[in-house]
Amino acid sequence: MRGLSRHSGGALTAGTTALAGLSALGLLMAGCSTGGTGTRDEGEAPKSDKVAHATPSPSATSPAPFTKVDPVKLLKADPKVSARVKAQLKPCTKDEYPIDVTYGHLTGATGQDVIVNVMNCADAVGLGAYVYRASGASYDNVFTAEETPVYAEIDRGDLVVTRQQYAAGDKPAFASSEVVTTYHWTAGSGGSGGKFAQQDQVENDYSKAVAGNETAAPVPATP
Repeated sequence: MRGLSRHSGGALTAGTTALAGLSALGLLMAGCSTGGTGTRDEGEAPKSDKVAHATPSPSATSPAPFTKVDPVKLLKADPKVSARVKAQLKPCTKDEYPIDVTYGHLTGATGQDVIVNVMNCADAVGLGAYVYRASGASYDNVFTAEETPVYAEIDRGDLVVTRQQYAAGDKPAFASSEVVTTYHWTAGSGGSGGKFAQQDQVENDYSKAVAGNETAAPVPATP
């Protein structure tokens, strides 16, 4: 131990022995102190830190469902639908009409928009495409296309209308080309009214070498 001097014979002096006893007593008392510097502290053991738990975020709210419409009733009551198309509004089998309906948002209105495509039963050639905008409890026709064959759909909030082009000898299922036109809704002043404005147009010409498209056939007649 430091502080203990040894004589040349290896014997400890009485004074040194007494000093060693006092030093040992001092160390023992220091070890029992409450200052936190000894071998252990007296008193209650420190409590462990509380673990913070993250509050789970609420689940995403499901979008409101679209309100279904009666497309046949909507078309028959619409003066903008031609008599030619209305004459085709007959069931193909039982109560199944040749009609496709798409619900979405095209016109920036708080309500929904509805696209109705009318086809014939024989080969599903598009006879007319219409866009209806919700206006309270009724619907307004804001777009009409009846250049056969035609089909409309929604693509990233825009209206996309496809018109197939037939050349002499084309089969109904194999048009020579198609023109795809994209329309974007432009609101009127003050947010009321509005119309679709053409944004883009693409024409696709198809190969005549595709199997099944090389045999001449009459161009589908407009009903």
